[in-house]
Amino acid sequence: MTVTEAIELVLTAHHPAEVFGTDQTTGRYHQLARLLHPDTAGAATPDPRATAAFMQLTELWREHLADGRDTVTIDTGRHRYVVDRTARYTGDLADLYRHGDDQLVKVPRDPANNDLIAREATALTRLAEQGDPRYLPYVPRVADEFRHRDTGTGAVRQVTVLGTAAGLRSLAEVRRAYPDGVDARDAAWMWRRLLVALGFAHRAGLVHGAVLPDHVLIEPDQHGVVLVDWCYASIDATPVPALVPAYADWYPDEIRRRRSPGPGTDLAMAARCLDWLTGGQAPEPMRRFTDGCQLASLRQRPDDAWRLLAEFDDLLERLWGRRRFRPFTIPDRNHR
Repeated sequence: MTVTEAIELVLTAHHPAEVFGTDQTTGRYHQLARLLHPDTAGAATPDPRATAAFMQLTELWREHLADGRDTVTIDTGRHRYVVDRTARYTGDLADLYRHGDDQLVKVPRDPANNDLIAREATALTRLAEQGDPRYLPYVPRVADEFRHRDTGTGAVRQVTVLGTAAGLRSLAEVRRAYPDGVDARDAAWMWRRLLVALGFAHRAGLVHGAVLPDHVLIEPDQHGVVLVDWCYASIDATPVPALVPAYADWYPDEIRRRRSPGPGTDLAMAARCLDWLTGGQAPEPMRRFTDGCQLASLRQRPDDAWRLLAEFDDLLERLWGRRRFRPFTIPDRNHR
């Protein structure tokens, strides 16, 4: 957008939504403020209206903030979603807004990532259609998907509505709650269920491609696990399309080299999650087990999550005997 276009947009607007839209309002305001600030606009254009536009922008932003509405309505023609602007979760690529008690509306911050949002819906739909239905609770479900045009900016975003469950917490949150590491006996049930989620996906021809602490959610009370953020999924051995920059060093070599991944790709990342979660304090046999999942070559690593689960269960029995349910809690002060 040029300074002249910004001036026209602001001075002809009758309502804040015409300028800021309904989705990425704060980012839109900062973009326009940079363009119209006297120090910037004065150097970029001789248009005498620039100062008036900057003042009008400030007033419209005040009006937007004073609006006090905590919800935004997105009408798709088929459904109307009233999303809570205050209940926002920030993901790698998108913001997720709560709709009702059991759905999240996932909106990419940058329309350039529409293809990754669509990829997630494709992967989850395949799991729902081709996977064993017993394991569907281990992944989100797609309730709806559509393209949404921001009324102010004109940007078109691919939006997915995902079913969700209450009380889910990421492994990243768990680790923050236990800075010295989680007891290996507790981490073990999380990893067992993660292996189930991966075995479910691999049999449907999918590799998650981003098994990272932010993407593995647990339900502490009932020991549930949900593997989320399938935007990076490899479908039928296609290369993983992108990396999460904050976890760049977590990825196996085949992903960084844009080569075809395999089940061993996910298993290596899952093993690193287990090592990281326990803070390196797991018993030596468990550490050797996870080391074997993280060998440099994909061909050297385990490639069957179900077989690996059986081997892991044997290891757990040797370490601690017959499995028993261990209650697990996360201090509320660490819940964001």
